[in-house]
Amino acid sequence: MLTTLIIIAFLSLLILVHELGHFLLAKKFGLFVGEFGLGLPPRAWGKKIGETVYSINWLPFGGYVKIAGEDGEDEVDKGIPKERMFGNIAPWKRFLILIGGVGMNFLFGWMLLSIVFMIGAEAGLFISQVQEGGPASVAGLQANDRLVDFTRSDDFVAFTKGHAGEAVAVRIERAGEELTVQMTPRKDPPAGQGPLGVVLGESLGREQQGVWGAVKGGFVESIAIVEGTFKGIAGLVGSALVGRGSLENVAGPIGIVKVTIDASEAGFIYVLSLMALISVNLAAFNILPFPALDGGRVLFLVIEKLKGSPLPKKFEQYANGIGLLLLLGLIMVVSVKDILRIF
Repeated sequence: MLTTLIIIAFLSLLILVHELGHFLLAKKFGLFVGEFGLGLPPRAWGKKIGETVYSINWLPFGGYVKIAGEDGEDEVDKGIPKERMFGNIAPWKRFLILIGGVGMNFLFGWMLLSIVFMIGAEAGLFISQVQEGGPASVAGLQANDRLVDFTRSDDFVAFTKGHAGEAVAVRIERAGEELTVQMTPRKDPPAGQGPLGVVLGESLGREQQGVWGAVKGGFVESIAIVEGTFKGIAGLVGSALVGRGSLENVAGPIGIVKVTIDASEAGFIYVLSLMALISVNLAAFNILPFPALDGGRVLFLVIEKLKGSPLPKKFEQYANGIGLLLLLGLIMVVSVKDILRIF
């Protein structure tokens, strides 16, 4: 229970880092910031410091910064000067504020990866899930067991397929103790399962680096994560367009917590790696040109510049509202799938 709470706090930190990017730049440019919230309303707790209310909200799916005029509302009647409202500052300042959260998530992930490179990490292949009734389950394999003789999932899969129907000995490490487990890979496993009935988790090894080498390595890996995220989303959308889309490999908040708990049992360095991956993924996802995301707001700003005048306020409000509902709906669907997978 304590581990779960710590990990949820860590994931909340990623959201806080994102919103901090918007907040700091809005303050830098002198805008009125009415609220800085972690989670989505309704509000659970709030405290006003200066002109800003700092709040914690009941729905732990995000966060927000309430910047005067950002949602197209005219707040002059509330005593807020026009020059302190989002819509009345230079477009380049609005652009920087909008991408501030994306930038902070990328920088945070880069920093975590740099720390991982400075510490160094051994490559490893782990059992992340054991499917009931399979040879691995019968033999007593457990989630988070490390496969001693393998570091790549492809090699282990090839090994089990190559020895289908034969008794094999597999060395594992569990809680610092090395064990040997006997099992027989299946020749014709059920659909969706492999010869042993396990789901594998692969941890890439990272050679220990000096400060500058670690910073460079962290940056290169961060860029690779962004590229991988864009390719994954493009593949998902492309599959959906031809009627083959599936959310089977997409994790929501519950699934992310479960994977992080598994990583925590493998070691703190793996938690840092996973948090870095999630942070950079958040940056890449939020820059997508979809309403309610930062990228959608940037798109509206670009359209404004091209047409020479702002889009209708109501249009932006409705577009962002519908986009938010669709995203929350997606989170709910994926979370249900996460629960069904876990239980």
